[in-house]
Amino acid sequence: MPSSVSPGPQRTTPPPKSPQRAPLHRHRNERLSNRPSSRFPTRSPSSIPSPTCGSLVMGFLLEDKNLFREEWGQPNNSNSHGNGNGSPEDTQERAKQHKTVKKTIPLYVGLTTGFCGCFTSFSSFIRDVFLALTNDLSNPSTSTIASRNGGYSFMALLAVILTTVALSLGGLIFGSHLALALDPITPTFPFRFTRRFLDPLFAVLGWGCWLGAVFLAIWPPDRHDHAREIWRGRAVFAIVFAPLGCLLRFYLSMLLNARLPTFPLGTFVVNMFGTIILAMCYDLQHVAGLGTALVAATASTSIFTSCQVLQGVMDGFCGSATTISTWVAELNGLSRRRYAYFYGTVSVAVALGFFVIIAGSLGWTRGFVDPVCS
Repeated sequence: MPSSVSPGPQRTTPPPKSPQRAPLHRHRNERLSNRPSSRFPTRSPSSIPSPTCGSLVMGFLLEDKNLFREEWGQPNNSNSHGNGNGSPEDTQERAKQHKTVKKTIPLYVGLTTGFCGCFTSFSSFIRDVFLALTNDLSNPSTSTIASRNGGYSFMALLAVILTTVALSLGGLIFGSHLALALDPITPTFPFRFTRRFLDPLFAVLGWGCWLGAVFLAIWPPDRHDHAREIWRGRAVFAIVFAPLGCLLRFYLSMLLNARLPTFPLGTFVVNMFGTIILAMCYDLQHVAGLGTALVAATASTSIFTSCQVLQGVMDGFCGSATTISTWVAELNGLSRRRYAYFYGTVSVAVALGFFVIIAGSLGWTRGFVDPVCS
């Protein structure tokens, strides 16, 4: 009887007449069925809900004219609603100036670049595109996953890309419409309160919370009970690495975005860099001996910890260094649609190409093993 493509138990049923394409993960080869089946992974990719919500908040903050109306201590009454003064050209010019001033306010930068940027992850989106291409998206059902040909894999790739981009752009536009609808009742942040209280408070809390996460990662409170700290890999390591990715994205965007008005170079660079790092960590996490063990129950503490660190780098650093909310805001804000199509297509194509080269080369040669910390 001919052996299967990747290591696994021998099948007792005869092989199918036509060759089928198996997923990359070795442990999932046992879940393929020779019987006809129409079941494919039914779980929506994890990169869909967070970009939609993060883009909605981003759209609201970009369009809002009331929250930061006092700007740097001098109320901008021109942004008030319902005054009816000035020509439409003057109103548009004042709104443009207000958006420019908003980008220098620390609280606004923290909400947009910090919260919205870290809440949405471009690298995780590309990872889900790759997993859809290879028929490896997680399936909550215990039923078998049907193998599929290249045509269906291409449609799965397009489905994840189009769904994520469409929902993110829809969330951005809906957020801007929501800001216009709530304009009469949206309050204004007092300048003195934010400058004298909130800004110093968040500076202290930021450093304090980050150092607390570092200490929890080094000295977990339950380290003496000889149990594996699963919560540390799911949350603490990600919190430790997240600020580094966010700061990298912020400073690179400030340095490079203004160089090409039709192609935001800073956002493109950090999205590509974060995707490459995530693909490398994904490989290391799914290689036997580093992030995996042949038998999960026999995995040593060092393997388990290294797997958690890699997961923290992917969720924390890569998730915060890459962003979808800023990306779709730039797509929507470019002067011409052809620039937006070019920028969006190049971003997805280059990132997916890097991921296929890095992760696909390992998956199609040696195969992936399920990580012990999953």
